[in-house]
Amino acid sequence: MEFDIRNRELAKSGSHRIAWAERDMPVLRKIREDFARDKPLSGIRLAACLHVTTETANLMKALKAGGAEVSLCASNPLSTQDDVAASLVVNDGISVYAIKGEDNDTYYRHIHAVLDKKPHVTMDDGADLVSTLHSRYPEWVKEMLGGTEETTTGVIRLKSMAQKGVLGFPVIAINDSQTKHLFDNRYGTGQSTLDGIMRATNRLFAGSTVVVAGYGWCGRGIARRAQGLGARVIVTEIDPVKALEAVMDGFHVMPMAKAAPLGDFFITVTGNIHVVGSDAFDVMKDGAIVCNSGHFNVEINIPYLESISVSKSVLRDFVEEYVTRDGRKIMVLGEGRLINLAAAEGHPAQVMDMSFANQALGAAYLVRHKKSLPKDVLTLPEEVDQEIASRKLEALGVQIEKLTGEQKEYLASWEMGT
Repeated sequence: MEFDIRNRELAKSGSHRIAWAERDMPVLRKIREDFARDKPLSGIRLAACLHVTTETANLMKALKAGGAEVSLCASNPLSTQDDVAASLVVNDGISVYAIKGEDNDTYYRHIHAVLDKKPHVTMDDGADLVSTLHSRYPEWVKEMLGGTEETTTGVIRLKSMAQKGVLGFPVIAINDSQTKHLFDNRYGTGQSTLDGIMRATNRLFAGSTVVVAGYGWCGRGIARRAQGLGARVIVTEIDPVKALEAVMDGFHVMPMAKAAPLGDFFITVTGNIHVVGSDAFDVMKDGAIVCNSGHFNVEINIPYLESISVSKSVLRDFVEEYVTRDGRKIMVLGEGRLINLAAAEGHPAQVMDMSFANQALGAAYLVRHKKSLPKDVLTLPEEVDQEIASRKLEALGVQIEKLTGEQKEYLASWEMGT
């Protein structure tokens, strides 16, 4: 078995933490039991490019139980938990190529390592596997059954590929499942982002002004959690409907250039480039803290900040201080990468339970329908969402109503009215 990890000796610590996460992943645990019995992925080579966390480890174990030959690389240079990578290699016999803090060359070498195994199915978080596969392994694209994509940024890239007619196989947008984005993005990102900022800075949110760039599901979650900690929250948006929603939710809404002199913390979650750019950096207050919780480290224009700075120094783990020519000090966290995974542990297992249930069932769905799916970006059927939500409620001990025969008849009728 091939692998590239930091240290095999970390495996014991990793196994304990993986088991801890599994306690809060009852839906995925039940899927793993079903997979072990039915083997829906038997004979399938599956390449995954995901954040190498305790929750991801439980997904990998479920996929292997289903019969897949699994290989895993990191979807971000700073998101790997080295003890988890070691445990997967030592205790589960899974090929892992991931080291926390790996440089850019190593990151892509690891991507090529999993693609060299000629997978039938890809599992992405950011679409790096799919884009690399199409650009560097075009001869293998036609052999692919399909892929799954975890996050908003990856779905954006994949839809661009589909619109341009270059996507060579079906990809299921896991992010578009309701049991993913309504919970993972809002509650997971909301909590874990602030967790990462607090671990990195040990700063107080109460009484501070937090600027949240983007009011999608991730932005909604972050804004709510910051508000709950006593912060004043400003939202920046380009979508008038989302901006209106932010106003109705009680937040101030304004352009970034106007928010920049007011903010103590800046958090980007847009999936776009240079959301915090020259117009913001030129007027930010001394001591401002800037970070990103979107997938790629392009949302903050760090090259511009470097161009107006006379020095840069590391003050704490994941905290770099830039001193501008006019004497202001601006802090950038986690090199502008995902702060919730760079400085913390990512989303809690309770929400990843649903997200990774979608991933596991998405892989099985691709294999089951391999001859009938179009080369496009697809979503899982609604009944899969309903099944995952029902299993989660059952695990939580929550019961809900069921329609009576009379109610079903009423909903199906046009004759019955006032």
